[in-house]
Order: sequence, then structure tokens, then C-alpha cells
Amino acid sequence: MKHVKVGKLLAMLLAMCMIFSLAVYAEGSGDAGEATEITFWTFQELHVEYYEKMAEKWNEANPDKQIVLKPTVYPFEDMHSNLLIALQSGTGAPDLVDIEVGKYANFLKGDIQLLPLNDIVEPELDNIVKARVDIYSKDGNYYGICFHVGAAVIYYNTELCELAGVDYNEIKTWDDYYEAAKALKEADPDKYWESVEATDIWHMWPLLAELGGDMTNAEGAVTIDTPEMAKVLEFNRKLVDEGLAVVAPGGYHHAEEFYALMGGGNIASIVMPLWYLDRFTNYMPDLAGKIAIAPLPVWEEGEPRSIGQGGTGTSITNQAKNPELVKEFLSYAKLSQDAGIEIWNTLGFDTIRTDVWAMEDVTHADNKFTEYYVNNPFDILLEIKDEIVAHNNGENLPQALDLMKNEVLNRAYTEPDVDIPAMLAEVQSSVIE
Repeated sequence: MKHVKVGKLLAMLLAMCMIFSLAVYAEGSGDAGEATEITFWTFQELHVEYYEKMAEKWNEANPDKQIVLKPTVYPFEDMHSNLLIALQSGTGAPDLVDIEVGKYANFLKGDIQLLPLNDIVEPELDNIVKARVDIYSKDGNYYGICFHVGAAVIYYNTELCELAGVDYNEIKTWDDYYEAAKALKEADPDKYWESVEATDIWHMWPLLAELGGDMTNAEGAVTIDTPEMAKVLEFNRKLVDEGLAVVAPGGYHHAEEFYALMGGGNIASIVMPLWYLDRFTNYMPDLAGKIAIAPLPVWEEGEPRSIGQGGTGTSITNQAKNPELVKEFLSYAKLSQDAGIEIWNTLGFDTIRTDVWAMEDVTHADNKFTEYYVNNPFDILLEIKDEIVAHNNGENLPQALDLMKNEVLNRAYTEPDVDIPAMLAEVQSSVIE
């Protein structure tokens, strides 16, 4: 009998604990019983922090529409491959997903498994950079919303510029840039003026765009074998051969080996988009107060000094269980003015909300980005805002990017005695029409 009484007592205590725990959870999360779970996939861990902040703000403003965000971060290739499989099989896809622009065309082929977003995008077209939703559209439907403009700029290490006796503000052309590189090499042969990527395209795409070139044309065909492409790659190879530029350790500007070399004060400049701001703050803290941002040099006066690069089209799959609520949350998280402000404060991105650009109380307020950089990113963005060209984003862009990353760049920068035009012709001949 004693064992029975003890068992009943333990059961009662356990039940009371469970009730108390549920009450505490409900008190801390609004109405947990009615909260809607939204599954979210991304390839970028930094995006999770942002979306979790926006979900918290959403719940504060919408007590009757509580959500619970369930994020999953996958490696880049795995996420896009898993998403394609889930959409094609009709099961296993998330409600909400980040799709990188270079992969996006793969999801706009055939029977599109993403939901049109026209009802939330079109009312905001006067407030955003339209090109940054156009790149995720097809046949009049918008399917994705970008985080940023991704305007290409140059990041200069001001200490190395001073060592070379160079005023980076006076570098107007790529000829000026080359002369500055030689000046640094004379001042310190162990330093590099520039880094180029052997497995990624961010460093060279802007130089190509200034010449009117691209990796695909307006009709969507792959255009790797062009005089413009050869000119850009030959210019970069010249800097590498003369010891003025280094091929990025790890192959690209997101490798730990590169962060170590750049962060150690060994490279004077890199060409990257404005969304790279948080790579410096997060991975190269020792350069705080030493990095300045500037418009790109040009080949000839009058050319555009930037291109909108990269992008993440956040989309809703046709497997979303509560598509209207997910759409409301996406509109708030990516299109609202609150979103534009938080995208800058959390991620350091040049938001697609153009009204935020002129809000100096936001863009010039103290945060980790204004404290880190020598000058303010939005001052540069406003200077070049009418010179930011868009790249072509047809169905063959993923193929073109794969060829550049896997076949072209490493050979262009490291293959002994490479004939770049001949190499480009060879790669072009492998294009699948």
C-alpha cells in the first residue's frame, strides 16, 4: 500500500510540474497553443539572427497572429539540392526559404513550385529598388524578395594606402589602381595591393559590367568567350604575375584562410559588394578603424561605377501550410520600412528600401558598422545610386557561374603561360544550349 501511495504522489507531483511548465511557456510566448509554426531553410547562418529578430517584433505587434519560426541552416549546395528534390517530389519543403540568386533560375523552370508574391510586392514598388525583385520574377510574377542592392564597391586598408603614399580617393581609373599597386610593392614587397578569387566571381563581375559585358546576354545565352571577359581576366592576371595581387587563400573571399591574410593587414584592397560589410566586422576585427569604402575605378570616364551583385530571394513554397500568414510575415520581414532599418542594423546590407538610405538618424547612428569603417557606407551608396547596373539573370546563369567558378578563374590566374582568350573559347565550347 505504501508503494501505491508513493506512486500516486509522484504522479501528482509530475502532473503539477508539467502544468506549471506549460503555464510558464505560454506566459513567455504569447498564446503558445495558437502560435503558427513556420519552417524556414537558409544557407546563411547570419540570416537566422535577422529573421528571429523580425519574428519577435512580429509577435509583439500581432498578438492574434503569433508565429514560431523554425530555422534550419544547410551548407549552400546541400540546401539548394534538397529544396529542388523536395519541391519536385511534392513533400518535405519548408514554408519559407532563402534561395541564392545564382541558383534561383533553377526554380523558375517548368511548373514553378513557389508562390507568386505580387500582392505584397506591387504595393511597395515605389519604395524599393525594383531591379532587386525583378531578378526573381518570371512572366509577370514576383517569386522572391531580396535583402539588399548588393552594390559593388572597393574596400581599402587605409594603413597600407598610407604606406604606399596613395590617396585612395584619387584612384579614378584602373590605370590609377595599377600604379597604386606598384607603389605599395615598392614600399613593402611582402604586401599585396589586391586579392582575386579563383573560385568565385564577386571580384571580377563589376569590372566586366563597366565594359558592358556579362556572363549571360539579354536572351539568356552564356557569354564567357568575349573580348570584355578577356580584358578583365588579363588585367587581373597581370597584377598576379607582377606580385601586386594574390590569389585569395582558400579560393575566395569567404574562406578562413583569406580572412586570416586580409585581417592580418597584408592586402590593401578588395572589390566586393556592400553586403560584405559584416564579413569584416565578424571575421576581421583587427581591421576596425582601418577600412574605407570607395566607388569602383573605371576603365574609361563615364562608365558606371557599380553593379548590383548577388542576392537572396526569400520565397514561399507551394507546400506552405499557412501561406497567407507566411506571406504577411514575409512582407513585414523583407519589404516594410522596419525591415529596411533592421536589415541595416543587424546585417549591414544596403537595403532595397530606398527611403531608408536618406534616414541619417538610422544610417549614421552608432552601430557596429559605423563604428568599424572609416567612412559611412550610405554616403558611398548615395554617390553611386544612379550608376548601379543590373546583371542578366536568365535560366542559364547557374551554368555560367559554375563554369566560371570551376573552369575559368583558377586557370586564368594560376595556369602557367595561359592564353586567356583561347581558354575562354575552349570553355565556351562546352556550354550546354
